[in-house]
Amino acid sequence: MEVVSGTITKFDERGITIFVPLSAINVDRAVLRRYKNVLVGFTDGRTISAEQRKKAHALIQEIADWMGDVADYIKRLMKLEFIANRLSDLNKVLFSLSNCDVTTAREFITYLVDFVIRFEVPTKVPLVELSDDIEKYVYMTLLHKQCAVCGKRGELHHDPPLSMGADRTETPQLGWGAICLCRTHHNQAHTQGKQFLEDMHLIPVPLDKTLMKAHKFSKKAQREKH
Repeated sequence: MEVVSGTITKFDERGITIFVPLSAINVDRAVLRRYKNVLVGFTDGRTISAEQRKKAHALIQEIADWMGDVADYIKRLMKLEFIANRLSDLNKVLFSLSNCDVTTAREFITYLVDFVIRFEVPTKVPLVELSDDIEKYVYMTLLHKQCAVCGKRGELHHDPPLSMGADRTETPQLGWGAICLCRTHHNQAHTQGKQFLEDMHLIPVPLDKTLMKAHKFSKKAQREKH
């Protein structure tokens, strides 16, 4: 596969027109290989924000402290792992936290947050405050059964709540909003309702098959909610 850069020249109801100058490709090779189909990757034109940069560096420092290594080494290591495992083939290029685009920054921060959750890396501030994509953060805490507020071992909290007296092993819950909370924060959520999630800056995510399997739902409960 040959990757070249082009420029979007037109948007209309039929599609997108992209211009690639002949100087960007080897014409003889294109003819020989009979190029016909292409993959199109859209680059975010926005530059990483100061807030995103702050979050990324804070997460890297937390991981470095936990691993007992210097932050610069951990940053290089994490960036290489992220490029190899998370970016698409069209985007596998080295990037800098000084001037990368907003989308790359958000995905890298999410990768770092996922690492912290999977390996239970202690953080000096609540992890939700270092997350750039709250819904993905909530999903990961559900998957790893960690409280989205404090990081302690958690349990599933439904939002909206199940009906009073509903049998959790029988009630269909696929697609039901959920969040993972420790016992203390779970009780607060039930007491304070929506205000609790607003104060904690949390967003419930729909339960899918992967989450339901992680929480050992019965086959009946894994049906789609009414």
